[in-house]
Amino acid sequence: MARKVPEINASSTADIAFLLLIFFLVATTMNVDSGIRRQLPPMPDENEIEALDINRRNILLVFVNASDNIMVGGQLLDITQVKDRVKEFISNPTNDPNKPEKVATDIENLGNYSVSRGVISLTNDRGTSYNMYVMVQNELTRAFNELRDELSQRRFDRKFSELNEDQAKAVTEAIPVKISEAEPRNSGGI
Repeated sequence: MARKVPEINASSTADIAFLLLIFFLVATTMNVDSGIRRQLPPMPDENEIEALDINRRNILLVFVNASDNIMVGGQLLDITQVKDRVKEFISNPTNDPNKPEKVATDIENLGNYSVSRGVISLTNDRGTSYNMYVMVQNELTRAFNELRDELSQRRFDRKFSELNEDQAKAVTEAIPVKISEAEPRNSGGI
């Protein structure tokens, strides 16, 4: 006679698997991707919409095509040249009439400071790689950060990140980050 093998009771296997799943969900940490920090301007009141009067000389056009080529102000540039070109445009050290206007502004903790009216207008092709998009955004941000560091060093003998709240507010008012990002578009190239 063949001996009958007893069956294994598997009724609690699903319960154990569920408990393990809950344990791993609770105990596991997830990496959080951080985005690009930008503070969006407030929505204009419909009753107060006014025509924006932006002089052409105050706008630096930055375009990235589907092949990840970068055109800044009508010139094809390498990613390593973008930051310096943006810094030169925003600061306009020689008061070039083809670069942004400056407006004398009284800023607390800085006194009378010439604030640039320069705006960086960024447009990407729908085919632009995400990596290139982020690299261009980083270079634009880096340009403004370096300008703020330079002003902080000149006026307060410290880097921007080491300033107190009032000093940082003054430097931020003197060098505002003005990046306008247009809707991505399809284009045949630069």
